[in-house]
Amino acid sequence: MSPSAPLAEVAQVFTRLGVTAFGGPAAHVAAMEDELVSRRQWVTRDEFADLVGAANLIPGPNSTELAIHLGYRRAGWRGLLVAGICFIVPAVLMVWGLAWAYGRYGGRVEVQAMLQGLQPAVLAVVVQAIWRLKGSLARTRLGGWLAIAAFIGALLGVSELYLLLGAIAIALTISASGQANGSPEAGMLFPMGALLPSGAAAAASTLSAGGIFLSFAKIGSVLFGSGYVLLSFLRGEFVTRLGVLTEGQLLDAIAVGQVTPGPVFSAATFVGYQLGGHAGALVATLGIFLPAFAGVALTAPLVHRLRTSPVLSRALDAVNAVSLALMASAVLLIGRGIAPSPAALAILIGASVLLLYTRVGAAWVLLGGAVTGLLRLLLAAS
Repeated sequence: MSPSAPLAEVAQVFTRLGVTAFGGPAAHVAAMEDELVSRRQWVTRDEFADLVGAANLIPGPNSTELAIHLGYRRAGWRGLLVAGICFIVPAVLMVWGLAWAYGRYGGRVEVQAMLQGLQPAVLAVVVQAIWRLKGSLARTRLGGWLAIAAFIGALLGVSELYLLLGAIAIALTISASGQANGSPEAGMLFPMGALLPSGAAAAASTLSAGGIFLSFAKIGSVLFGSGYVLLSFLRGEFVTRLGVLTEGQLLDAIAVGQVTPGPVFSAATFVGYQLGGHAGALVATLGIFLPAFAGVALTAPLVHRLRTSPVLSRALDAVNAVSLALMASAVLLIGRGIAPSPAALAILIGASVLLLYTRVGAAWVLLGGAVTGLLRLLLAAS
């Protein structure tokens, strides 16, 4: 096999996954396990589990970071770049096209009706994620209390970044009290976005390309947990602090990220386009994903040490618990604004029941919400 063969294989595998991997982060991980452990045997099952754990220990989109890790294992530093780019780009291009169509046709009455049916269905998808993740993300007593405190803090308007930093500080303090020496790997859990210039958010208020990039780089550098936590961070940055998006536009972005294959973080491309056209879409995409490449590059040589660090384990439990609370608070705050009508509430409840108690996929539920909204319009006009 020529030296370039592993790199070409990485490009082929992750381009195909980027085009076909529907269903969110958990489905992406399962698809990679089937393709690269069971079929191609790039890594053993234990090694794959280690890489999943390493991806969870750094901020950013976990399934994308897992793809980047696997590319590094297969073809070194070039594989790291190729795997991530090939997994991300198909979704980004699809979302970019949908963002253009949304900007051109989103004001039509029938499109608005479909979006009004789609938005409560998006909240139901996040409700499903919270329900399924609650056991793994808040599995300790400390995690439970931190989740409650973070939920209350988020409802009171405390910044997501401060809630994450507070959880990490508490977890590391408790760990330090139980052992004489700290862990050098603990720094890997420090949100990199805390190091961004304090003027980043202010710059974004001008909606310049640089400001949009900095806002998304900050989000990509601090966001732990499921891709659905993105909903909370986007809301905090662009709806609450800057006031440049509505709750409905935000849910439309998350919906587009969900119904397209690849990472849910491609919703950033959609938001970037709404804020700054094609240039905004480009810099938002770069900003949200660059921290993932940096995080994997820093941690890839340390995977085995990260796996055995008790300090990191406790800190990660705390961060995951806060991530769960942020998702829950975002659902409550957004739902209060977009589901006041009986029809929207019925879609939210019906979609949640379908997702929690049947095997109907999220994409079908989102489609059903959009169709329901359109049918309501047609019935009202008849």
